Amino acid sequence: MHDWPAADSGEIPAPELVAAWVALDTAPSERIPLWAAHWLARGYDGETLRKLAGLSSSDTHEVRDILPAALADCAAAIPESEAAAAQVAFTQLARLHADNRATEKWVLDKVCEIVVESDWDDSVIALPLGRIFGLEDEWGAGWGRPEQQLAREIQDACGAQLATGRTANDHC
Repeated sequence: MHDWPAADSGEIPAPELVAAWVALDTAPSERIPLWAAHWLARGYDGETLRKLAGLSSSDTHEVRDILPAALADCAAAIPESEAAAAQVAFTQLARLHADNRATEKWVLDKVCEIVVESDWDDSVIALPLGRIFGLEDEWGAGWGRPEQQLAREIQDACGAQLATGRTANDHC
């Protein structure tokens, strides 16, 4: 997830999303101190969060060591399962797509990264966006369905992911 969000976008991911990336082992440690500083500016606080915000981007080992406690300062729990973490990440991907901030191909690429990092965990693949990971082989390969049809399938999966994300959040 080292390119999400784009470094030059100015977008700062929520602590909950970063917690999901930690569970998926995809958190970009070198970018997290800057995000921690932004979280402080947004009103989160805590001794470990302040320490994290003061670290250099080159202190990746120390960032990884204190990140769980800093996320706890933000009341962001690291999901206990890869499926729960993927649910958070996939729902954010679907939101980005719904807001016209991500193309179908980009969403597919990120989904594939998460599925691979989860070691093709069945519970991750079972999520609405997880089901699209097999489309990567067809996209642009010159065989299979046209890209427009694949894009439509990704759009539908994004809609289903958002519906699932809303349902899960409505019960919290």
